Amino acid sequence: MSDLESLQVFQALNRSPNARLEACAELGDGLSAALWSNHHDSQDYQAPSHHTLSCYVGGGTGTFRRDQPGTKGGPDKLCILPAEHQSAWVINGEIRLAHVYFSPEQFALGCITLLDREPRALELRESTFLEDARQARRFHQLIALNWHEPAERLLTSSLAHEMLSHTLLSQVGARDGLRLKGGLAAYQRRLLVEYVDQHLEDPISLGQLAGMCALSEYHFARMFRQSFGLPPHQYLLARRLTRAQTLLRSGSLPLGEIALLCGFSSASHFTHRFRQAMGATPGDYRQAFCAA
Repeated sequence: MSDLESLQVFQALNRSPNARLEACAELGDGLSAALWSNHHDSQDYQAPSHHTLSCYVGGGTGTFRRDQPGTKGGPDKLCILPAEHQSAWVINGEIRLAHVYFSPEQFALGCITLLDREPRALELRESTFLEDARQARRFHQLIALNWHEPAERLLTSSLAHEMLSHTLLSQVGARDGLRLKGGLAAYQRRLLVEYVDQHLEDPISLGQLAGMCALSEYHFARMFRQSFGLPPHQYLLARRLTRAQTLLRSGSLPLGEIALLCGFSSASHFTHRFRQAMGATPGDYRQAFCAA
């Protein structure tokens, strides 16, 4: 089963006889996208394990939530559906909508790298029929691309990342009344983030990071995951790939040199990891941005 088929919001629409899937793509990095058309339907979402960003790219004036029947959708209206939310929808008339799905791990990574905050202390605010011209424009750019063309899939991925960053910066707030237990202290998180980003080209062991926090490897790994939302090795890989993307977009360094600067043992290892995350090779990624 593909990653998309495991997403509850995607599944719910895919089961409907009235909804039609126009396009979909797994973009890597825990991000996916889908373009739907639907008419005269009803949908219930019950505590999905993923976050969903939605934009009505056409129609939707007869769409509303059952608990808010007086508020209707429309073109360029946006909805933010956090993981674990519950909502029930009625679709009267025609609608065309684009979705971007992202994982709790990507949310956690964004909280750390963009907001310098512990993910457990933050939550994505649920929003219905939000107006945000810049974000709506990104959705229109997204659906104009050919998601099955490797070079354009990379541009699609970049747009999805921009949407996620915009959402984190504008729609994330502190959890009310939350008392955090366990995890790393704020100064420890900052120390680790700075150390990792300054030593991406070096071999970094779990013992090194644990020693910085005066913890055993076992307890450090548990507390790191509590605070960062993902295990240390996944965080380190994500940061290395982020640096690699920056280097690929901004210069003409040989792939072997980029691999070493980002902590990969060889160009082949780098290419394998990059393809796993991005769905294309580093060379394809560089070519896409040179042509853009």
